[in-house]
Amino acid sequence: MMILDRRPLLAVVIAAAAAVAACSSTTVGTGSGLTCVDDSPGCVERRQRTLRYLVENEDRTWIKAHPPAEAYASGVRLFAMQKKKKELSCEELRYARAEADKAPGVLRGPEGAGLTHAQISRALILASEVSRDLAKEMKRRC
Repeated sequence: MMILDRRPLLAVVIAAAAAVAACSSTTVGTGSGLTCVDDSPGCVERRQRTLRYLVENEDRTWIKAHPPAEAYASGVRLFAMQKKKKELSCEELRYARAEADKAPGVLRGPEGAGLTHAQISRALILASEVSRDLAKEMKRRC
């Protein structure tokens, strides 16, 4: 009878679990993409993964979360709000629109000090577009 040493397998499982935990947040399942603002391939992939999670997950508690300035600059939350607008309740639409409207003040304030001018500019354009889209959806349904 052959006895297998399972310690290497256990080490791999523990390492994989630690890697998954490092890439997640209590607010969002793959939250590292919310604050990843550079254009490196790894960062772009994290943003895409987080966006997919927000759009596909039925739990929309993230809408009422208070994001840091980097979350506006990454665009992930704003894109998710825009994609989910038809599924959001009127209350969620109000929260989402208020966040999009608040983004310029946050980005231009002390919280946005670590962001580049280009990151802020892109986020301002996106926030304006998302606010406009959410307002139309609110007018249509609420």
